Amino acid sequence: NQRSSRDVLSKFRFVRQNTNMLWVDQYRPSQLSELDFHHDLSRMMKTMVESQNIPHLLVYGPPGSGKHTRIKALLREIYGPGIEKVKLERRIFKAGSKNVELTTIGSNYHIEMNPSDAGIYDRIIVQDIIKEIASSHTLDPTHQKSFKVVVLNAVDKTTKTAQHALRRTMEKYMSTCRLILCCESANKVIGPLKSRCHAIRVSAPTHDEVVDVLMKVSGKQNIVLPESVAKKIALSSNRNLRRAILMLESCYVQQYPFSEDLNVSLAEWQYAINELSRLICEEQTVKRLEMAREKVYELLGNCIPADVIMKELATSLVDKCDSSLKYEVIKHAAFYEHRLQLGSKPVFHIEA
Repeated sequence: NQRSSRDVLSKFRFVRQNTNMLWVDQYRPSQLSELDFHHDLSRMMKTMVESQNIPHLLVYGPPGSGKHTRIKALLREIYGPGIEKVKLERRIFKAGSKNVELTTIGSNYHIEMNPSDAGIYDRIIVQDIIKEIASSHTLDPTHQKSFKVVVLNAVDKTTKTAQHALRRTMEKYMSTCRLILCCESANKVIGPLKSRCHAIRVSAPTHDEVVDVLMKVSGKQNIVLPESVAKKIALSSNRNLRRAILMLESCYVQQYPFSEDLNVSLAEWQYAINELSRLICEEQTVKRLEMAREKVYELLGNCIPADVIMKELATSLVDKCDSSLKYEVIKHAAFYEHRLQLGSKPVFHIEA
């Protein structure tokens, strides 16, 4: 009883001290030398900074592989600790007679944004932002550089029109502006844009590397994490480091001290997709179709990306259906996932 009381008290103190900080943010590396894997990429980026030869970059890889962490560490290597003094702004851009709102994060040296949030108006926003940041100069003489950096997230989800406009704009302002394009799939970026960037692929960490990071985080939190539990979380995360650390924190809040038979809880949307695949496999009727449609609308309404729904649903269906149907499931999932990227109404292609 005394031990359980101490555990509850320690958890209470932890929550009070770190109310607004998740472990995945609290222990995020801020320098290239602190990154736990892909050391060859870290050395390459450090050499790039030391030689002062920094081209436009295209950083791509699966979610949770550390793309944004690596980009932020690179920016800190270029500009120093001043890059961490950021501010969040709600910007309004003029697109003909329509005003388009977009959230940006920036410092005196860079600006970061997701142009795909603007939908069909992403071309105007990309051009305006690059022109604006290329025409301004920093006032800090200690880290004065001849260029500023624009970080564009989810470039693979922007329209082809915006990507062509980006290609023309980046050539014009090369002397005062560098672009870092971040995306999950480089195949969805047009060739002329890729050819003007130095491509850096950040692959997902191995299960052993995820386990090492989890053990390091638990050590910093002064909690006991058995290696078998760390391996179980790493396997459940599907090599997504961000998801693994969030799972670790969730398990700590719900089930600490850890036991060997720990039940690793998934995210609510994953349970919802598993339930959706169960409804589809058990019975193919009009009633079940309506129930499945409701589940899809619920997932989309909770901001789960359509391509994530398609991928997770296909994976879950392949695990549940007969071996003779697996090929058909994968074939149709690939076909409609491609149609999903070309269209503008995701629900149509998921329902199909």
